[in-house]
Amino acid sequence: MKQKIYRHPIIVRLTHWVSALALFVLAMSGMQIFNAHPALYASDASNFQSPVLMISGSEDMDAPEGWVQLGNHRFITTHVLGYGPNGMGGEGVRAFPSWATIPAYQDLADGRRWHLFFAWIFVICALLYARWAFDLRPTLADLRALPAALKAHLLPWRVKPRAHLNPMQKLTYFGVVFIVAPIIILSGLALGPSVDSWAPWLPAMFGGRQFARIWHFSGMIALMLFFVIHIAMVTLTGVWNNLRSMITGWFVVVPEENSEAVPVKAPVATAVKETS
Repeated sequence: MKQKIYRHPIIVRLTHWVSALALFVLAMSGMQIFNAHPALYASDASNFQSPVLMISGSEDMDAPEGWVQLGNHRFITTHVLGYGPNGMGGEGVRAFPSWATIPAYQDLADGRRWHLFFAWIFVICALLYARWAFDLRPTLADLRALPAALKAHLLPWRVKPRAHLNPMQKLTYFGVVFIVAPIIILSGLALGPSVDSWAPWLPAMFGGRQFARIWHFSGMIALMLFFVIHIAMVTLTGVWNNLRSMITGWFVVVPEENSEAVPVKAPVATAVKETS
């Protein structure tokens, strides 16, 4: 007999969906900001001759070209990165195409307004959710069970829904909330001139503003990878059951063997009822 548990309190569900929206806008507006100077430098100052990463292109009328340069290696990415849609009905040299940025047209000021507004929304959601996420801190038992969980999830569509979050979920969610998100927030603050004026130690903590840009960019890439994997796992392990749990709070589980009741731990609530 399957059981339905009340898995996610309303504050968890609200912060989940608002954070998802905020991250979507932050990623797109962040790419717009990056377009203003599409290069990263592993130094305290901008070393234009040796960027760690550069996305650019050439507007040669005969053969326009876009590329991504990583160190000394250059990869042609014409019509996707470096040279692509410019938001005005044509194409031009542009790190990220217009369809991937907010706003679509090239405007650093508007991009920063979108980014800063939704950055504070993300910060508020992170602080609210942190109370529940702290209960996901992995234990020694979780670390010992991690190899088995990884093996089981090689075929995720065969994984039965359980009341407990598995070690992979706990490690991932805890890491995103308490490692990746703080790095993104603090490195973003380190890039603000007004913040630097009263907290010069903040950019220094990252090795300077250029290194802070690398931390900020890398953190967002990590979040985007998490988002892609998260959506894939939600789909493969039961899209309706997972969506319902994050909309209504209720999640259908298979009772674990040798257990008289379904044990549930915060941030999962404790209500349990039978279902067919």
